[in-house]
Amino acid sequence: MAPVLYKASLTREPFLFYEMRTVCRLLEKGMEKTAVVDSVVKKNLFQYPTEKSVRRMARACVARAGGLGTSNLVSVLAHGSVEEAKQVCLYALMKEHRLVLDFMVTVIGEKFRTMDFSWNTKIATNFLTRLKEQNESVASWSDSSTKKIRGVLVGLLVENGYLKNPRASKLETVYLYPNLENVIRANGEKNILPAFNCFS
Repeated sequence: MAPVLYKASLTREPFLFYEMRTVCRLLEKGMEKTAVVDSVVKKNLFQYPTEKSVRRMARACVARAGGLGTSNLVSVLAHGSVEEAKQVCLYALMKEHRLVLDFMVTVIGEKFRTMDFSWNTKIATNFLTRLKEQNESVASWSDSSTKKIRGVLVGLLVENGYLKNPRASKLETVYLYPNLENVIRANGEKNILPAFNCFS
């Protein structure tokens, strides 16, 4: 059995909500993936300083949007309320990065399951420490990379309403929007529902 692949690229390609929303709006118009990337670069829709960084991030967003697997979720990300669109964006990131998936399910989902809403950043640190002990690729990450990834994980929680701010000491309960819940269930991914405080 192959070891689980955890990618440190999460530090370069974190939540990207604004960028994902922009890309999904272009995909919604029926544009081909390459045309979407070209359009983002040509018009510098991400407002990045260099063309190279725009192109790299546009490709990353197109690939991540493709992982949603349904035009319904692309539409929600493109035009839905900020809260619902961010939830779909988080789901897309969980689909792409096993590290985010495992963190959201085994740490956050477990806290919801046990109704333990206490929080501090050590919880994210301990999660990454355990991964380092269990996984060779994670063990090779530098301390600075690990610290950045911890920052990304905490940032995701703040962006999606799980934490009121980066220094919050308790988790907030979240609501799973029906559009996303239906897709998760249709995909046979019930195991990730606890990450969204859904246990029914």
